[in-house]
Amino acid sequence: MSKPLRLGIAGLGTVGAGVVQILRKQAALLETRTGRPLVITAVSARSKEKDRGVNLSSYAWENDPVALAKREDVDVFVELMGGEDGPAKDATDAALALGKDVITANKAMLAMHGQALAEAAEAKGSVIKYEAAVAGGIPVIKALGEGLAGNQITRVMGVMNGSCNYILTRMEDAGLPYADVFAEADGLGYLEADPQLDVGGIDAAHKLAILSSLAFGTQVNFAGIELEGIERVSIEDIRAAADMGYKIKLLGVAQVTGRGLEQRMQPCLVPDTSPLGQLSGGTNMIVLEGDAVGQIVLRGAGAGAGPTASAVLSDICDIARGYRGPTFGQPATTLTAAVPATSQRPAAYYLRMTLMDKPGALAKVASVLGDAAVSIDRMRQYGHVKDRAQVLIVTHKTTRADIDHALAAFGATSVVSGDPVALRIEEV
Repeated sequence: MSKPLRLGIAGLGTVGAGVVQILRKQAALLETRTGRPLVITAVSARSKEKDRGVNLSSYAWENDPVALAKREDVDVFVELMGGEDGPAKDATDAALALGKDVITANKAMLAMHGQALAEAAEAKGSVIKYEAAVAGGIPVIKALGEGLAGNQITRVMGVMNGSCNYILTRMEDAGLPYADVFAEADGLGYLEADPQLDVGGIDAAHKLAILSSLAFGTQVNFAGIELEGIERVSIEDIRAAADMGYKIKLLGVAQVTGRGLEQRMQPCLVPDTSPLGQLSGGTNMIVLEGDAVGQIVLRGAGAGAGPTASAVLSDICDIARGYRGPTFGQPATTLTAAVPATSQRPAAYYLRMTLMDKPGALAKVASVLGDAAVSIDRMRQYGHVKDRAQVLIVTHKTTRADIDHALAAFGATSVVSGDPVALRIEEV
């Protein structure tokens, strides 16, 4: 019999307990597929007494995840605690320092410390696997690192946070305002303990930073992402977008241009007939474009015990089979420090503003847009409330710089009430 692969699992929440359940239930099948037994030797979590729905009595217990990472009977440290620093980072560092392989679902840690961790692992001949860190059960890491290795990736795009997609589609389906659906999602447990990680786009941006590094051979650069959450998207925006044939999604986009690496995570309009436009509920979708393969679309559950645990198991099986490789697809020392770049690629924009009911109001708005070199494609006005009216504009293709110039100038017109909303219309 081949030597067992001995696992130490730190973090026994939804995903960790799911990994234990799959390893116990599918032990024979996994051994057949990998050619060796996969065994858990020790585990660690905050509370030993908590009922997790799975029997842990046959595994050694460590209160300290660092001690777990250092155990001699642990070959692979499986980090499922989360958090960019603290115990997760300390335990991962300890495992790598001893030349052990690491499997993690920790997108925040990789987004903030990916380069240093990759260099530490590769210096010791270890591997870091992280399929579960991005898009749950969707095998996008394997697709980029292996299946599309022969391609020059031209663009990565997708919906990478199921909670935000749930909120936006629920707003449309039920006709409810953002605040009501946010409270509903929070009550159902769909949001992180700090909801800003979800609705502020931070969680999704962590994932985009990781995909960018793998796709373009650059060092992970979370700080270089243009970041905007969904808090300002109103039910009026949802309805108006639908009326014009669009859906609003929190969309991540990354591509390399002559100016550097563009990374954006922000609400965008997409055609309602596109794969992204038809995505509903908490599902994730990643669109990858390569010079040889063209465009491929990966869709599936982005979170949950089963899908995420499935991704962890795929990494465990790779290590058991001896499939190894650099963390981000090429040696960490060859990854370039890409220059962050804002998008200059022209796109159409959706603008929503509230106008005072004054003579010549629309003319003043049109004049400001014209002065900023922004051309109007479509304009609609929706009813009056007291002395104000909602006006929606879809522009012809223009640059964000020109849009920003127009937004800044609206304040001097005396006819625009409040802050206008501007959302990019993405071609997909």
